[in-house]
Order: sequence, then structure tokens, then C-alpha cells
Amino acid sequence: MIQRIYTLFVAVVLLTACKEEVEKEKAVAVKTTKQYDEMYRPQYHFSPKSGWMNDPNGLVYHDGLYHLFYQYFPDATVWGPMHWGHAVSKDLMNWEHKPIALFPDEKGFIFSGSAVVDVNNTSGFGKDGKVPIVAVFTYFRLDIEKAGGINTQTQGIAYSLDNGDTWIKYEGNPVLDNTTMKDFRDPKVFWHEGTESWIMVLVAGDHAKLYRSKNLKDWNHISDFGKEQGAHGGVWECPDLFKLKVEGSDEEKWVLIISIGSGGPNGGSGTQYFIGDFDGDNFISDQKMHRWLDWGADNYAGVTYNNTPNGDRIFVGWMSNWQYALKTPTSTWRSTMTLPRKLSLKKRDGFYDLKNYPISSLDFSKGLSGQKKIIDSTQPFNLTENALGQAVISFKAPKKSFKLSVGNVLGEATTLLFDMNSNLLMLDRTKSGKTNFNYEFGNKLHYMPVKDLPEEFEVKLFLDRSSIEIFLNKGQYVMTDQIFPTAAYTNLTIENESMNSIELNDFKLQGISSIWEGDDQLK
Repeated sequence: MIQRIYTLFVAVVLLTACKEEVEKEKAVAVKTTKQYDEMYRPQYHFSPKSGWMNDPNGLVYHDGLYHLFYQYFPDATVWGPMHWGHAVSKDLMNWEHKPIALFPDEKGFIFSGSAVVDVNNTSGFGKDGKVPIVAVFTYFRLDIEKAGGINTQTQGIAYSLDNGDTWIKYEGNPVLDNTTMKDFRDPKVFWHEGTESWIMVLVAGDHAKLYRSKNLKDWNHISDFGKEQGAHGGVWECPDLFKLKVEGSDEEKWVLIISIGSGGPNGGSGTQYFIGDFDGDNFISDQKMHRWLDWGADNYAGVTYNNTPNGDRIFVGWMSNWQYALKTPTSTWRSTMTLPRKLSLKKRDGFYDLKNYPISSLDFSKGLSGQKKIIDSTQPFNLTENALGQAVISFKAPKKSFKLSVGNVLGEATTLLFDMNSNLLMLDRTKSGKTNFNYEFGNKLHYMPVKDLPEEFEVKLFLDRSSIEIFLNKGQYVMTDQIFPTAAYTNLTIENESMNSIELNDFKLQGISSIWEGDDQLK
């Protein structure tokens, strides 16, 4: 959901700007050759056909399809009255755009939320043997905000009996009212076997609130969490609560994900997590300090799929940051989702790391595979590849200092400096391409501490026209940033920053086919 609910003044400015913005984007669109091949359009990440997109919503699997709903304003490339956009996929990579699922109505805009498969028909919405998918979302009332009220957000539900193609809003909405809180939103709902009930976790400004229901319609407050724990640089948003087994053991722990609109690890938006236990009433964690799911500037509002076929916990985030989300230099659409990532828990020295690593559904095309690269301190490794901007680079690196750059013929480059003396990874996008659309975008280096890496670790970099996603040691450390080069990246350089030679094992550079065209562009 948005970083904070806009004041009346900002709302009016945004809405009146929409028509003007659309006309500008139409003028640009005339120059493009075809849709999905516009400048900066990602080729293997999800983006809307046109218009504005932010938070992923209602992530759920049912009858062979993964559903991706999302915050959507179809009439401009800036934020406006929120709808739920909709797309479906069989593999989480190749998507079919569907008609808008939920529209604003007299009860308000349709803000973020979740969806569940009500297998036991606890809601009573199912009929003729059809299992309902139930969406739980936040209503936002702009008219109440205009009148100076604070109770602008309530929770509503809708249901579908045709696997998400059409939706019926519950006539008894809202199912969870609100009379006292300004920020009261983003419900994530799941079935809890121990209490045989639905649990809802939502956020209320500076903390999370938990509710219980037997039928998805009647909700009772059961507990709160987080007023004095974690990062509080901004309003808490987009919670998610789920259980994971710890790798290599039979131990299970509960994970709570919370996004914050400002105060992230490298400025602006960010996503933190807590490890603890949930007894059906209370989520309890001894963790006092914040821990970041992703150290980059552009992974926000992410949540996980309900009802996956094999129980995997699959995460998708919004690849943007509220510092500059409204200004990124795309044309007919704005915003992208991260790669879908499988979450896992690893215990290390008494602590638990939440790892996130791309799912295995990516379609790799031909390229360099399995080579060894030895780089001495005087001779960098250089490679020119026309399709570098739509590819994955991977290798195993020793715990030594080196620098990796991807760039173009104009001298624009995104650079990663692995400084193992300081146990830091630094990402430099200050000269990556277009940066002047917003001061906060290209004004500083981005830092990620990597002190607990093993002596040899995997480096995996995904490049997709306007983004870079970095995964170290199978997702132990992750960094996601947008980039906007004015010409395609074609040059890869790796420089040794240590005194001795560096051996990179199993070096691979592979193209990734477009999900829009299926083109194999790697030579």
C-alpha cells in the first residue's frame, strides 16, 4: 500500500495531473514499435500493460493458476483511485493479463489485501460444489479524509466462484470497521489449523494487529505486536505471517514480514522481518532490532502466496521506492514486480536468517556455461555481449575484494564493489543512466553488510533492462535496484581489488527469454 495516505491537497494534485500525464505518455507511445518493447520495459519481470501499478495483492494459487492481483490505476501512470489489477500464470513467469478484478465503489478505493481458498466453505459463499476464492482488502474513503476524519480505512471482502474471473463484493461490507485509527490496512489472512480459524494480520500505524474469524465475515481482535520492536522510520505496511521449517532440521518458526514506507536500509521504502512463534493468539519474537529482507532500494510491499501446491512460501515484491516511484522515466506504464522468490530459514550461530532466492521457472537461453575465470591484480576480465541487459550472470567467488561493472558504449555503468576487508557490498548506480528525474535516485552508494559469507559463495545477478537483482550465497544476502541506462548494457568488467589472483568458478552468462515474445536474443 502507499507509504502514507495522501492529504487532501496531494490527492487533488495527483488526480488532476492524471489526464495531463496520460496525454504526455500517449505522445511518447506513438514512437514505439510495439507494446512490451518500450524503452525500459522489463522482459522477464511482470509489468502491467499500461497505467500505474504498485503493491502485489491477493497472491493465491487455485486450480492450476497462480493469481497476481495488484494495486492499479488504469487511467494514468501516476497513483490514483486504486483498483485490483489481475494476471494469472501457470509457472509464475509467463503471465496472462486479465480484466480488472475489483473496482472502487461507494465504500471507497480498493487498497491492498490478500486472498484465500475457502476449501471448507466457512464463508457460505460456495455453491453447487464450487469452492470460493475470498479476497480480503482495505477500503479507503477519500470523502472522509476530505471532511477531516481519520477513520478512512475499513476491511471488506469479495468472492469468486470461477477461479478469479469475476467477483462479487459482500453485501455486508465492511466486515471490520474502524472508528479511531488513521492507518488501519493491508489485511493478510491465512487458515490456522491449531485453532481451526482464519487469522488476519493487518497494520495500524506503528504496529501489527491480529484478528480471528470462523467465517471470514465476523472478526475479533486477539493481540498486537511490534510497538517497541523493529524499525519505525515510517508507517508499517503490508504484513505477512507464516510458518517455515528451518533448513536441515524438524524445527519450525513463524516469520512476520513488515514493510515501512520510509527508513529503509538505503533510504526510503524497505521490508523488515521478525522470527518468532505464534500460538494461535499471539506472535512473540525476542528480536528487538530490525532485519532486512532485501538491502536494495527497490523491493517494497512484498507478500507471499497462499495455497501453493507443495507448500512453498513464494514472495513477490513491488520493485520501486516511494521516494521516486511517481517519477521513474517509463512511458506508457509505470512499475514492475520483483522476480518470484522462494523463502527459507537457515539457523546460524543461534540466529535465523530469512533467505530469498529466485524460483526455478526462468527460461534460460544459450550462453557461456561453467567456465573458470582467473583474474590477476593487473588484468581485468572484459566481455562484450549484446544481450547483457536481459541475462543472468552467476559464478562462485572467494571471499576476496573485487569489482564488477555492467555498462554501455556511452560510459554509463552500474558497479558492484565487494569490499571483503570491510565486509561490505556497495552498489553504485550514480552513473547508471538516467538519474536526474529525482535527487534521491542516484545521489549515493547503496551498502549491504556481508560479514557472514562463507569462504566461497555464489554470486547471481539478474539484469532486465531497467533492474538488477543480486543474490549472494543462495539468497543469504539480497539487493534489488532499478536502473535506467539510455542505451543497452553490453559490457561486463570484473576487476581484482586484492593482492593475489582471484579464481571465479562455474562462471555463467545466460540470456533469459522474453515472457512477452519468447525471443532468444543471446548470441
